[in-house]
Amino acid sequence: MTTALALQTGPDDRPAHRDPNVLRWLGAYGASMTGDGVYYVALSWAAVQVASPAQAGLVMSVSALPRAVLMLGGGVIADRFGPRRVVIGSDAVRCVAVLAVAGLLMLTGPGLWPLAALALVFGIVDAVFVPAVGALPARLTGKGQLARVQGMRGLAYRFAEIAGAPLGGLGVAFGGAAAAFGAAGLLIALSIPLLMTLRVRELPPDGTAGAGSTTGRRDLVAGLRYIRGHRVLAPLTLAIALGDLGFVAPLNVGLILLADERGWGAVGMGWVLAGFGTGAGAVSLLLAVRGRMPHAGQVVGWSVIAGSVAIGALVYVPSVLAAVGVAVLIGLLAGLSGAMCGALLQTQAEPAYLGRVTAVSGLISLGLTPLSMPFTAAAIGAFGLGPVYVVSAAVCGLGGVVALAVPGLRRAELPR
Repeated sequence: MTTALALQTGPDDRPAHRDPNVLRWLGAYGASMTGDGVYYVALSWAAVQVASPAQAGLVMSVSALPRAVLMLGGGVIADRFGPRRVVIGSDAVRCVAVLAVAGLLMLTGPGLWPLAALALVFGIVDAVFVPAVGALPARLTGKGQLARVQGMRGLAYRFAEIAGAPLGGLGVAFGGAAAAFGAAGLLIALSIPLLMTLRVRELPPDGTAGAGSTTGRRDLVAGLRYIRGHRVLAPLTLAIALGDLGFVAPLNVGLILLADERGWGAVGMGWVLAGFGTGAGAVSLLLAVRGRMPHAGQVVGWSVIAGSVAIGALVYVPSVLAAVGVAVLIGLLAGLSGAMCGALLQTQAEPAYLGRVTAVSGLISLGLTPLSMPFTAAAIGAFGLGPVYVVSAAVCGLGGVVALAVPGLRRAELPR
């Protein structure tokens, strides 16, 4: 781990919230994510206007397949060419693609194929963007600040969630889908000059264990072997997979069916989701201010287990108000475990492998676990909400058990 130690020292190890370099990155990330939110509103609205519901759903899901298939290769690209360069290139491609479709819609009106092509481009670009975004913070600041950076990133993401959809709606209301796409492109464009001003730490020659490979395939295999043989990253990856597998479906398709069965309606479901977002945002703020939490491995384990209990309890609450309270608790615990997992990935992985490590995590969270949602919906139809929520909670809880049972992960700490 000589590279990791070498990168801890240096003049830029100031508190992340006072580091202009980190703040420029945070502004770029927030602008890009807000643009994403506007883009999804514009895409869904335009697709519904020109296609049947089934075709519109297909357009919205086109990006999922290339993102899942190409994500691991995207990690190799991020490690080989550097995360800063890859993020700049990704945002540039997304900006040009969105503005091109905005111009096309202004000239010819909405069409199904341009929308599908745009969604496909976003899926391909996301496959390299996600690993590069995950690998970049370790090049910007010291390891002792990465937990705080995770909190700051969580706050930026929540802000983008809150601002993106209303901005997209305003764009559609005042100028149609073309205006909304244009706004999305301009927001993404704002990130590029900020990213270009970032100062990144170069890896020393002895830290590029996999960089001498002549093919991307060898780099990928080297990355997977690195994760498999690591005493913290291997069990942490398994814990993330189990936690996400038991968490994603109940809080997405499961919540829709729960709100429908209980008569809460869309408004009630919205309040429950708002409760979850409030809890997750509060944890992000806590980490951004505190900067570090001791016993990180144990925090991951116990917060995942406690969160799994809260997930199982959600199906049995008697009212919307109680469901909102439980959702706040789930958000707090899920936000805490997610931030700790992210910080441990950042600090335990050699920087030369961070793109590939992030790609594996991203593939699990964004590529594989969403595939569980149709199976969860089918299981709810066959067995009911209660049993499926309990099983999902048990699967999620297994992630916490793994974190506490494996000594390397249980004893893992974040650097000071």
